[in-house]
Amino acid sequence: MFLRLDHVGIVAPDIMEALKVLVDQLGLDFDSDRAPLPDGSYFAPEATRNYFVQVGDGQTQVEILIPQNTTSGVARYMAKNGPGLHHIAYQCTSVGDEAARLRDNGLPQIDLGPEDPDRMRAAFFHPKSVLGILTELVPDRPVAMGR
Repeated sequence: MFLRLDHVGIVAPDIMEALKVLVDQLGLDFDSDRAPLPDGSYFAPEATRNYFVQVGDGQTQVEILIPQNTTSGVARYMAKNGPGLHHIAYQCTSVGDEAARLRDNGLPQIDLGPEDPDRMRAAFFHPKSVLGILTELVPDRPVAMGR
């Protein structure tokens, strides 16, 4: 079952440009516990450095994806569309169960490598089947902010 909106992913050319807008201008809080500067957290399947900012006091965050090459899906997306919205992620009770339900409902899942369905950390569904929006499923997690 879907629990809530977890995060909105945006793609940006570099972290300092993204933080200038999101932290300095919008006033969001950088989540240094989840992905500290300067390196953030590395997501190998898409060759991105990822960072997070907190939206208010709730559990929703903005994930900032910084491509580390020019050939990954995220890099190609930014080359074609420029910086901006990349995906929406929903928290769910079981990523494996929800991914199976969405596939059964006709949504094509994007393969990012072998995953154990019982321990699936994330699942992605093709934007062409979800109103043009890349859709990610993530497990329920507590928000622990390092403000």
